[in-house]
Amino acid sequence: MAVWRNLRSRNLLALCVCVYVLLHAINARPANMSASKDKVPVSKDKDENEILPPDHLNGLKMERDGHLNKDFHQEVFLGKDMEEFDEDSEPRRNRKKLIEIFTKVDANKDRSVSAKEMQHWIMEKTKEHFQEAQTENKNSFRAVDPDGDGRVTWDEYRVKFLASKGFNEKEMAEKIKKNEDLKLDEETQEVLESLKDRWFQADNNPTDQLLNEQEFLSFLHPEHSRGMLQYMVKEIVRDLDQDGDKKLTVSEFISLPFGTVENQHAQDVDDDWVKERKKEFEDVIDANHDGIVTMAELEEYMDPMNEHNALNEAKQMIAVADENQNSHLELEEILRYSEYFTGSKLMDYARNVHEEF
Repeated sequence: MAVWRNLRSRNLLALCVCVYVLLHAINARPANMSASKDKVPVSKDKDENEILPPDHLNGLKMERDGHLNKDFHQEVFLGKDMEEFDEDSEPRRNRKKLIEIFTKVDANKDRSVSAKEMQHWIMEKTKEHFQEAQTENKNSFRAVDPDGDGRVTWDEYRVKFLASKGFNEKEMAEKIKKNEDLKLDEETQEVLESLKDRWFQADNNPTDQLLNEQEFLSFLHPEHSRGMLQYMVKEIVRDLDQDGDKKLTVSEFISLPFGTVENQHAQDVDDDWVKERKKEFEDVIDANHDGIVTMAELEEYMDPMNEHNALNEAKQMIAVADENQNSHLELEEILRYSEYFTGSKLMDYARNVHEEF
């Protein structure tokens, strides 16, 4: 009996401790979740995405941070149809859509796709991405140009950016007007400084520190401006260049700048990733194969409207699936390698293919 009373007493004591801890945590929670008057939790809504330069640019071989664009082949093959080939789409519908695309690429209707035909198709799909960016830019520009005068100052954009990050728009506008300290956290301040550099780079001659709609398009999408594309290349080289010579060696290219991945050590030892970047450097980017990539070579590689690049890409895409080695793509081959072209696997790709075609 004494043992039982002792055990019950211990259980009661443990229960009391648990209740105390719970109540203490509940009472303390509002203090931990409280935000300053100027800032609320960071929002990842559509408005923020509309006015921020995207890290990923459709139809470009490289991301802003120096990563290779993993979806490049699919982007330049599918264009605006990329969203139709998602993981949940029905295989038979995907096969039918892919057959439709094949018939369009096959311009001379000889039931095979040549490198020239694929090059022409790639250029057309890249233009689709350009047109899509221009359409989106109109909405983005209206978001930062509320008075509709067709020009946006850096301060106007800065207010909208901070509002998209959760700051109070009116308070930020008032502080900027009075030239007061905005009291920003270090990360937000660094992003603003980077955006400011891009902003003034996008301001074409004669510079007036104002961006019109076309200049704002270049600010968001550097591929639409030769000057901004060159600036993007300089940023990538700056981040990867370890010895300050403004050129890239293969060892520099396969080492990403610190902080661009969550686990730098894990990324460094990823053999497949290193091999892929090494191959791209040696086979594609280093045009004269001297072991050094200059800014001019990288700019040439990055230019989405470069027809020579489009032809090389066409040949590479054909080579991946060209099982009969005739330097052309037949329908059966493109269906068999559907995952490479669309990111989506097709079940029973050859079933009734001739009837459907």
